[in-house]
Amino acid sequence: MDKTIRVEIITPDRLLLSAEATMVVARAIDGDIGILPNHAPLITSLAIWPVKMKFANAPDSYIAVCGGFMEVKDNKITILTPVGEMPSEIDVKRAESAKERAEARLRKRSPSIDVARAEVALKRALARLKAVAMTKLHLK
Repeated sequence: MDKTIRVEIITPDRLLLSAEATMVVARAIDGDIGILPNHAPLITSLAIWPVKMKFANAPDSYIAVCGGFMEVKDNKITILTPVGEMPSEIDVKRAESAKERAEARLRKRSPSIDVARAEVALKRALARLKAVAMTKLHLK
């Protein structure tokens, strides 16, 4: 029985990650899902949230993804996402500012505010901040 599963996270611009993990946890649109080696085939839509990866001899890793799709097949996970960021690439101050702006827009609820757009902006900012916070926690 295999002890790892191949993980590739792909954005329109690049191959963000290609690694062997012992477990992957992603937030599907209907809840969190954990994938271990030799998982049954699966295709699911992803929510905006960090993907957690566990490795045999390294700290857990968190990558912020902004939706997309995940396919599990033949002991390989492929995540296609329009936006994906490693914690080291995330500008925390910018993400905090985006979070505050989105929260302010949602509090106003004026007719000129695009509520759906503000909610997505808030989710993206929270995913970025969570990826950074969880990475720091697991590096200690």
